[in-house]
Amino acid sequence: MLWDQHACVELVETADIAELHRYRGAGGGYVSLNVGYAPHAPELTASLLRSFRAQVTAIDGLELAASVADIDRIAARGETAVAFDLEDCAPLGGDLDAVGLLVAQGVRTLGPTYNHANIAGGGCLDAVDDGLTPWGRDLVAEMNARGMVPDGSHVGARTTFDICAVSTRPVVFSHSNMRAVWEHPRNITDDQARAVAETGGVVGITGVGIFLGPNTPTLEAMVRHIEYAVEIVGVAHVGVSTDFSFDWETFRDTVAATPELYDASYTRWGSMEWMPPETFVGLGAALAARGWNDIDTAAVLGGNFRRVAAESWEPRT
Repeated sequence: MLWDQHACVELVETADIAELHRYRGAGGGYVSLNVGYAPHAPELTASLLRSFRAQVTAIDGLELAASVADIDRIAARGETAVAFDLEDCAPLGGDLDAVGLLVAQGVRTLGPTYNHANIAGGGCLDAVDDGLTPWGRDLVAEMNARGMVPDGSHVGARTTFDICAVSTRPVVFSHSNMRAVWEHPRNITDDQARAVAETGGVVGITGVGIFLGPNTPTLEAMVRHIEYAVEIVGVAHVGVSTDFSFDWETFRDTVAATPELYDASYTRWGSMEWMPPETFVGLGAALAARGWNDIDTAAVLGGNFRRVAAESWEPRT
């Protein structure tokens, strides 16, 4: 099973969800699809969820997954299971009760902040990160209770350490690479990776060129980050994601139009490049060529994120 912990389509109701068929080469798997980030109010995320869920239901080869058992069943048929994620807590509208409502609609992962500070904590592009706020701590507790996985990608370093300290279930970096391999403010330190591993969580190495190296979205670059992460936290705590923007042209325009959300590190090496699903599905062969065994390969390609879901998705009573 190939498990992509974070991918993006254009955040409009008319986005073409059939693009997820581009994962077919994996022969079955799971994709977490983004449905909102920092600029979005709850009403827009709710509208996107209605549209995306209806499309997934109507498209052959795609199916909504409400449980790990669903994912196993769908992937075993050679099809793609789909659930959703959020980058930033803005789509909650400050309402902790929204966590349970979003889980019921298939949102299973949430990063409390997107690059910059908000009511939950600090962002990875902030010069100062004061850590998780009291409301942010309540948010993590509510996520733990409702079956939503806390995510440190785009989050400030101190805030990620706080999330790991207060969470009673695994924490992930859904789409973050290793700063020791390539210096970028969106990448994470060894200590951040270790903190997530100590919760039982997973670091999701991602295929965005500017996070892998100087705009190099290649399997070789991705394997370099994967192998370094395995060296730091062990093979049981490393996974993968594309962070592929199916709307990459729109995203490039967004980076240019909203400099307050991004910084020069997003454009320093020219227009952003992504690893497409057609390349991503070859990751297993790339690892095998490096001498990886089948057990470790399966863990990184999907088994580790599957374990986190199995330990996290059931609500607590």
